[in-house]
Amino acid sequence: MTQPIQPRLTQVFRFVRRSYANGVAELVYAFDQGEELIERVRFPAAPDVTPAHKQAFDAALALLHYIAGVSYYKAGVPPKIEVTDGPLDDATADLLDALYLHGLAEFAYRNGLDLRGRIAFPRSGEPSGKIEAPTLHLPQRTLVPIGGGKDSLVAVEAIKQIGGEATAVWVGNSPLIAACAERTGLPTLNIQRELAPGLFELNRLGAWNGHIPVTAVNSAILAVAAVLYGYDSIAFANERSASAATLEYEGQQVNHQWSKGYAFERLLNDWLHTHVAADLDYFSLLRPYSELAITRAFSKLTPYFDVFSSCNRNFKILGPKPADRWCGQCPKCHFVFLALAPFLPKPRLLAIFGRNLLDDESQAAGFDALLEYRDHKPFECVGEGAEARAAMYVLSQRPEWQEDALVARFRSEILPQLDVAELALEPWLQPAGEHRVPTRLQAALAAIG
Repeated sequence: MTQPIQPRLTQVFRFVRRSYANGVAELVYAFDQGEELIERVRFPAAPDVTPAHKQAFDAALALLHYIAGVSYYKAGVPPKIEVTDGPLDDATADLLDALYLHGLAEFAYRNGLDLRGRIAFPRSGEPSGKIEAPTLHLPQRTLVPIGGGKDSLVAVEAIKQIGGEATAVWVGNSPLIAACAERTGLPTLNIQRELAPGLFELNRLGAWNGHIPVTAVNSAILAVAAVLYGYDSIAFANERSASAATLEYEGQQVNHQWSKGYAFERLLNDWLHTHVAADLDYFSLLRPYSELAITRAFSKLTPYFDVFSSCNRNFKILGPKPADRWCGQCPKCHFVFLALAPFLPKPRLLAIFGRNLLDDESQAAGFDALLEYRDHKPFECVGEGAEARAAMYVLSQRPEWQEDALVARFRSEILPQLDVAELALEPWLQPAGEHRVPTRLQAALAAIG
């Protein structure tokens, strides 16, 4: 009988092998010489991989193998990483080193670990300049990942507005996301990811646990899907404030949303162009916009009001789900409520949430964190503290909100400590900064604003 391993004492994390057949990708990992951890990703009604796309498909599948491994590596964070099929070119190793270091920064912070100098994918020293992917002449259509919240729905409607061909895609079996995808009226694609059962056993044996960069994993899954089904673009809906760190810890930026940020977007887009297909674009359609600008755009999309939810408790693998789409207690509920409030009639907003979160004194600490008042920004996908302060300031000037407990508290206790000149809403509603939106979809940017 095999002796159970102690995850935290393991010395090597191994990328053992990968395979694909009949719409199912198998990704195999192991610690030391322990039992294999086998993850499966299922692509429904998948067509055969054509000979012309085989090299690109294999490259995308390899990247998925490496990126999805983050879910397992973090169970033990051993000092050595081995790749069975040989060392990686510099560009691939650079991408993975950055993803594992920054994507696991919150995990490391919460567990008191320092991963700097510990994560080193084996590299061949082959310079990335020698690698050049062909143009595959992929069909001009877009995969739009649906998360169940407001952002992806804004992206969908912007693409629809310019007549773009798109498919709503999601990973997993969330009924809430399925309902949102159906409401878009687009064709849908539902991909299933089955974590290795052995991961839950490792957790029972004392594995390290915590946040992983799941957007990166989903991005790699969609890169495989784009080559398999024939799409030339993958349009996420990540806003510019996703690039802002949550906090700094011992000289390292810790960003809960690192794999939603522009640094990762740029790395992956460049890698796909050189390793998979010159005409496969990976980008965020909403990158130039703040959370508040996106929320303003969403406030006009009334057909989605009864199906969307940004409350992450809907999407937990384990544990209870909210009874009515919004728990009303978590940072996501707090932020979306606050961000929508300047743009929706108050009765409409209260009807969406079923309660007034800003008239509940027990929620003060949660909103304080959003405002970065006596606390740092929550480890959640929420906007910047300055955005939250601008939204709260708007409400503090409106009679219909002034008597609510937390708005009144903001007026009397927090506002006197702030510079009103820095609380203007309008600057947050203007697009700014870099983006990677391809030329054929740039008209959709104007549709958002």
